[in-house]
Amino acid sequence: MDEKVIRSLVKWPNVPHCFGWLALDRRGQWRMRDEYAQENRLPGNIIQHRALNEFISRNYACDSLGRYFFQNGPQRVFITLDATPWIARISPSDTGMKLLTQCDTAMHPQAALSDETGNIYIAGHLQQTLYEMADEDQFAQKDCLTVALLLDHDLGLFTDLAKIHEEACSFRGSWNWNGQALPLEAIHSKELSERFHYIKNPVD
Repeated sequence: MDEKVIRSLVKWPNVPHCFGWLALDRRGQWRMRDEYAQENRLPGNIIQHRALNEFISRNYACDSLGRYFFQNGPQRVFITLDATPWIARISPSDTGMKLLTQCDTAMHPQAALSDETGNIYIAGHLQQTLYEMADEDQFAQKDCLTVALLLDHDLGLFTDLAKIHEEACSFRGSWNWNGQALPLEAIHSKELSERFHYIKNPVD
């Protein structure tokens, strides 16, 4: 988190929180949702400004209730999640493949999950900023187990890495991640937020 953001919290500690105005869509894009978009349940406008996108990504955090937010100076802007708190892409590198989130942070996968409509989610560890409400309102960087929706552009690549064994009313399988066989399991999309402790639509 930016140092100037931390200083602003000390200077203005009681700025009201903001809800509903910022969203993370299924493609990893930040969207601004004005009153019209909120009232009509529209996705909102994609934020195109590169510096603003980078600022949001650097100051993206989660509180102990599982609510994700952007700390905009002294104001906390809670984020509506279309899918999961993280959207991941598979990226080739000199040492193999990397998994990067919409914030350009590295995720270290442990398993993959497939839901009832064929979406693929990656469960794994990454470093994220946590706001500890019960610990004197402190921010801390911690290694956390979380979940990311795999961007649909990478579904073909994931399929090439996966081996699926269909069973009665279910399936199991594995996928090859840099030479390591990781599990592939079924899940219902409604189970994700409880299993990985996040709130898709924070409200005041």
